[in-house]
Amino acid sequence: MKYQYLQNAAQNAADIVILPIAYEGSVSAKVGTKDAPKAILEASNQLEYYDEDMDYSPMKHLSVCVKKQIQNVANIDLKELNTGQLLITLGGDHSITPFVTQEVLKQGSTVVFLDAHADLRSSYEGDKYSHATPAFHLLKQGHKLVMAGVRSLFEKEAERIKVDKNITYFSDRSLQKKSKKEEFLNVLRSLEGDVYLSIDMDVFDPACVPSVGTPQPGGIGYYFATDILEALFFNTNIRVVGVDIVELIPELSTVSQTFAAKLLQKTISYWGKAQGFDTREMNGAQTKMEYE
Repeated sequence: MKYQYLQNAAQNAADIVILPIAYEGSVSAKVGTKDAPKAILEASNQLEYYDEDMDYSPMKHLSVCVKKQIQNVANIDLKELNTGQLLITLGGDHSITPFVTQEVLKQGSTVVFLDAHADLRSSYEGDKYSHATPAFHLLKQGHKLVMAGVRSLFEKEAERIKVDKNITYFSDRSLQKKSKKEEFLNVLRSLEGDVYLSIDMDVFDPACVPSVGTPQPGGIGYYFATDILEALFFNTNIRVVGVDIVELIPELSTVSQTFAAKLLQKTISYWGKAQGFDTREMNGAQTKMEYE
């Protein structure tokens, strides 16, 4: 598999490492998240290279390695990842996140958790590693959570959110107010240390992303998502260790997977701009192919 038809670099020479995990361990509603990594990468082929927001073509300066797709979280191997690279994981259901963070994130880091659901259950339907449990496991690993976009949760989850000092919480309803959006972005701008960004695609308005595992009314929009990326990546007091995009289900119109592909592109572009790649020599993946 390739990103935007681009040549894959060796992992140790790449700036961006994309890990496709076609894992669907549990399902509550719709099935098909295991098919998302391939569909997102295929949709990336339909995107132009130039970023209209950041005013450069990131892949003229960046190289990418798309690792071989895996189906089992037990097969995650990120030992060769270096500190100068950005890891982007494509799922798969949300249960993959704690398995990735245990490989790349040191204890006491922060996870920015964008999701329509709180995912704070210790188990769901007898499964301790359900897609309804990742936030629980992230806290158990010793991380702090900044949760945003939640609009579906159990009472016990709400009670924990109120008392757990390791959770900073912004409900989806509250984020409809401009002042609350700015407060959330300011929290991201004030973070320090290592940070991991987890994006469950059901955090978005279903009008934008109609096909996810467990859709919910409400949700954030595309441009607010880019504001979130900008607030994080241009915060010079943090190191964004990794990003994941999960819970997408490919559909015939391709709207959902194209949205995810554009989000992937923006993630790469904003990270690259914040790292100063736009001022570096143009010897990236785009320079090694004919594409007109």
